[in-house]
Amino acid sequence: MRKIFFVFIALITLIFSGCSTKEVYEPKQVKEDWQNYGSIEQDIIETNMDGALLEDRRVFIDSKISNIKIDEDKYFISKSDGWIISASLDGNLSLQYIADANMTESFNLEKSIATASVKNDILAVLFADNEMAIYSISTKKLLLKEQGNAPIIINSKVVKPYFMNDLVLFLTLDGKVVIVSLTQKKKLRSIIVSSEEHFNNIIYFNVIDDKLIAVTGTKILSFSQKEVRVKYEIRDVITDKNKIYITTKQGEIISLNSNLDVISKVKFPFAHFLGLIAKEDKIYALEKEGYLIELSKDLLTYDVYEVDVEEGYIHVNGDSFYIADEYISVK
Repeated sequence: MRKIFFVFIALITLIFSGCSTKEVYEPKQVKEDWQNYGSIEQDIIETNMDGALLEDRRVFIDSKISNIKIDEDKYFISKSDGWIISASLDGNLSLQYIADANMTESFNLEKSIATASVKNDILAVLFADNEMAIYSISTKKLLLKEQGNAPIIINSKVVKPYFMNDLVLFLTLDGKVVIVSLTQKKKLRSIIVSSEEHFNNIIYFNVIDDKLIAVTGTKILSFSQKEVRVKYEIRDVITDKNKIYITTKQGEIISLNSNLDVISKVKFPFAHFLGLIAKEDKIYALEKEGYLIELSKDLLTYDVYEVDVEEGYIHVNGDSFYIADEYISVK
């Protein structure tokens, strides 16, 4: 079961895929078949930024199957501060504590939820209509509500609220970082990452070199004393220490510093990358047509391996790409 506000993504993909002949990535040289595979014995039926939901309704997090099960009428939202968060389409939100599945909390919020996160007694919720709210878990009281602009179509990568000292940063569905004070219980400022009409939600967020790094499908923002933005058609983002790695719709893999200066880049014509992993001194990129590209972190050298890529939801965690009921390990 997927969130209803993602439904147009599949429709648009279907329409455009039927209207053109698509060229695909064909490597000039393939080293050999990749050997490191495994099975998680259950199909993945949902994914988010934190984990996946398996066919038997157990939650897959941190590269292992947890003892937490999600009710049939709910979808898996996030993992946060030791809790698994899930919700129904009509806003019945549940918290289940990972260390003790019998420890639960619930909220009836009465409308669809995009994502949520927890810190101590605070629950921060981003709704599907882009409204932001903060609640006390112990009292269930609403502490703050902030209206956002409702999105029309969004990317499936939705980023949960980020806690920073006494601040909550909402990574919105319309391309903004909204900073809220928990002590003052009010919005302090709103930072625009990008202003596209569609697919403009924040798809990645991190703090590197004391700079806020926020990414949409078309822009990367670096924010500290000043704001720096660069434009790319972005598929995926990871960070490794103080470097940012992105893949683009043009088949590029690019490394940037926290000021968003390009360190290095390499292009694989027509490649459609499904995910990235940074592991020790290598970067691994999984390509849709069945290739795993192993690159040096300076992106100057690489080898291409053939892999079996199943149809299905993909989740990237630790040192593995998980697809359907199998995984490709880069150990």
